[in-house]
Amino acid sequence: MSDPQLLTPEEKLADAKKLLILPHIVVICGSTRFMTEMNEADLRETKAGKIIVKPGVDMKSPHGLWSDPVEADALKVRLDALHRAKIRLADEVLVVGDYIGDSTRAEIAYARSLGKPVRFTHPEVDSAP
Repeated sequence: MSDPQLLTPEEKLADAKKLLILPHIVVICGSTRFMTEMNEADLRETKAGKIIVKPGVDMKSPHGLWSDPVEADALKVRLDALHRAKIRLADEVLVVGDYIGDSTRAEIAYARSLGKPVRFTHPEVDSAP
């Protein structure tokens, strides 16, 4: 008698999503300078029946929670890890904006390494071969 094939965590998540009959999940990526555009993309994707996850913090805007540079650096690390978790959860990535910086480029590479489809509001910024 052979051992049953063990499922990867990714396969378990995909199975759970099917069992829960969850709508398609889209994670929005991009520079937080495009928060207005991200909100518009959220509206359009939600109207299309999709679950949207996106950055919840714009560290480019002043706020007491990240006014201390040491705390801001630590928060940035935690937010980057949180966003990678959002990418793992999502079925697809939507990159918003006509500029891609280092953080967004790393998120795109991470999503593609996981086999996630990546769409762009501005396809001309996609530097993938």
